[in-house]
Amino acid sequence: MALVDDVKTELASIVDEPETVKQAQASTMIRLGGGIRVVQNRLCLEPSFDNLQAAKWLQQAIQTVYRHPALLVTEKKTTPEGVIDVYKVSVTQAGGALALQTGVFDRHTKRLVAGLPGNIVNGPIAQVKAAWRGAFLAVGSLSDPGKASLLDVPCPTRETAMALEGMARRLGVPTKLRRAKDNSIHIVIRDSESVERMLLTMGAMRTSREWSGKRIDGAERGKANRLANFDDANMRRSAKAAVEASKKIERAFEVLGDDIPQNLRDAGQLRIQHKDASLEQLGQLADPPISKDAIAGRIRRLLQLADRTAKKRGISLDDATPKDAAN
Repeated sequence: MALVDDVKTELASIVDEPETVKQAQASTMIRLGGGIRVVQNRLCLEPSFDNLQAAKWLQQAIQTVYRHPALLVTEKKTTPEGVIDVYKVSVTQAGGALALQTGVFDRHTKRLVAGLPGNIVNGPIAQVKAAWRGAFLAVGSLSDPGKASLLDVPCPTRETAMALEGMARRLGVPTKLRRAKDNSIHIVIRDSESVERMLLTMGAMRTSREWSGKRIDGAERGKANRLANFDDANMRRSAKAAVEASKKIERAFEVLGDDIPQNLRDAGQLRIQHKDASLEQLGQLADPPISKDAIAGRIRRLLQLADRTAKKRGISLDDATPKDAAN
């Protein structure tokens, strides 16, 4: 969560924008931040955020752009991860006026809009970027580097998600709608390059590079771990095969006795004496040194010779008991 907080803090530090751009960001933050309710026939807006700087940005925007008083309130919230601080931007005296000004409430119906204001969704690209920035500041989350890439924005309605999806399409970033187990609608970006593009588009220049760098490091570590596990598995298989080969060679020596060509005997002895060595290492231990193919060929011929001899004697290479006696 630390990197997500850093991303939001960086996005909240973007203040040198035209007023219309700030309005697009503020409107989206209010819509996705929730807390729109009626108290004593008065509309109150209390969007809440998990990042202090995001809440401060909205408080400042409401006071300077819309000229309404806004109170910043900190509350404690219990989550599965523990108790966290939640920051509410409370507008009670002028909640109705602000809702109309931001487009959160429709001026004609005086009802909450299902999605996002049309003038933002269809507005200039600068406003579209600001709207996405506001959505992420309000409720966005980002996967930790090294894990599967995911930028996730839970939405209050399907219309809100579709509005963000359409705006992301205008920004050249592919997204998908996902329904969570609690039936909430999320808009997600899963491709790592698309996540990075959206972070840059929203204005998180520094933290997007940090996320991308850590993601690559995590991927490299994962690759290294997979290779290490692969090598470890290969070593276990090789060790098991070497032990089995040594047992067969010992049995071959019993079957053949003294009737073994010296080069095959030497190869067999090397295998028995150095059970953990690879074929290449056995070849280097030979006198004179030979290739791993040569040492493997000699061991193979030794076992084949023992197998033929065992069959002629009516015994099994794996069993010292003559077949006739067994019957």
